[in-house]
Amino acid sequence: MMKAAVVTFPGSNCDRDLAVAFQAAGFEVARVWHKDTALPAGVDVVGIPGGFSFGDYLRCGAIAARSPVSGAIRAHADRGGFVLGICNGFQVITEMGLLPGALMRNAGLKFVCRTVTLSVATTQSAFTAAYRPQQDIRIPIAHHDGNYTIDAEGLSRLKAEDRIAFTYAQNPNGSMADIAGVLSENRRVLGMMPHPERATEAALGSADGRGLFVSLMRGMALA
Repeated sequence: MMKAAVVTFPGSNCDRDLAVAFQAAGFEVARVWHKDTALPAGVDVVGIPGGFSFGDYLRCGAIAARSPVSGAIRAHADRGGFVLGICNGFQVITEMGLLPGALMRNAGLKFVCRTVTLSVATTQSAFTAAYRPQQDIRIPIAHHDGNYTIDAEGLSRLKAEDRIAFTYAQNPNGSMADIAGVLSENRRVLGMMPHPERATEAALGSADGRGLFVSLMRGMALA
């Protein structure tokens, strides 16, 4: 059985949702506290959830990126392990240097919380392979600093290397090139602002997020 570790920081509020989504897809789930200095043995994927780690003081995710557990997460990624950062988790792993760019204040300067339509920009990753190319999916967002920003050279590289995972159909936050999620160079780290863990059952308004966790389970089995 594949094993996922879900990290909790002070202020995380989607950690249980993420653990439930992993479990529903067939993962064994271990919970990790930010002061831990090692990940549990046998972890295949680390999930970093949404919320407001450390109250979003300083820059969003900047303090969490320097927590004791961050070294273990970096080491996991460096040896080819999978990492999924959602919303505040995207901010955290960007602050860790696992992904390029930065998450800035929304262009409208307001917190946005609603369900949006995303387009699956690439299916060439373990996170997105269960979707169809350019498939529209409905996923909730809830963020104040989700404006993905990167320099022109970095953006060109993301496009050339097919590392844009998801784009917004209607941009809610000013993100460059409508980017909602990006992949690392080895395609084993995904950061995204929308919350797929909140869209895994029809009763929640959409089950479109389930495909990401199903993709990951299948992709990791083949990796």
